[in-house]
Amino acid sequence: MIRSFYLFISFYVSNFVFQSTFKLFYMDSKSSYFEDLKIIKKVMEESSRFLSLSGLSGLFAGLIALAGATVAGLLIMKPGILLTDEYFTGLSAGSSGMQRGLLIIDAMLVLVAALGISVYLSYRRALRQGLKIWTPVSKRLLVNLLIPLATGAIFIIILYVQHQWHLIIPAMLIFYGLSLVSAGKFTYSEVFYFGLSEILTGLLCAVFPVYGFFFWCVGFGFLHIAYGLFMYRKYE
Repeated sequence: MIRSFYLFISFYVSNFVFQSTFKLFYMDSKSSYFEDLKIIKKVMEESSRFLSLSGLSGLFAGLIALAGATVAGLLIMKPGILLTDEYFTGLSAGSSGMQRGLLIIDAMLVLVAALGISVYLSYRRALRQGLKIWTPVSKRLLVNLLIPLATGAIFIIILYVQHQWHLIIPAMLIFYGLSLVSAGKFTYSEVFYFGLSEILTGLLCAVFPVYGFFFWCVGFGFLHIAYGLFMYRKYE
């Protein structure tokens, strides 16, 4: 009887030790398995998506756009006509050419400054992460970004030559949004939705062209700032 009792106790203790050891081994294996999955996922993301975009680049791009809009609204155009049908067509024949030229220069300076600071901040972030900025993925991203942008630029030139002033700002917003949607599959998913918001803003601008200046500030200014702050807080 006592021997049977000792055998029962020994079996119970052995079984308990075995199960505990097995559980610890299983938990360690499971933890190692999930760590391996995280590493594999990270490697796959880095090889298929460009993850060095800086949220600060969106923030500064928006601030630069608003600064350019301020210059255009206060120094180039008459503030009283910004929310009327005259903000393009109402310019006098003698001054419209010069004012349009100044507007184009202002827009180009905004574009160059925004692109320059975006490239610099993204390059700096790539260096901090130990990543290369010029990779096959970044090349595909750039191609998908530039095709809609180049198409939009040509279309805007056609609108300018044909004096379709009220469609220029909507076209800027829509084609910019299309370029972001096209490039979004090679970087953060938020870029895709940011592009959709630009397209929606451009379509609203086409419906209400008299508020073109306001929609330009929203699309290239405030949306950029909101996107940049969101991306910075989430990823940086």
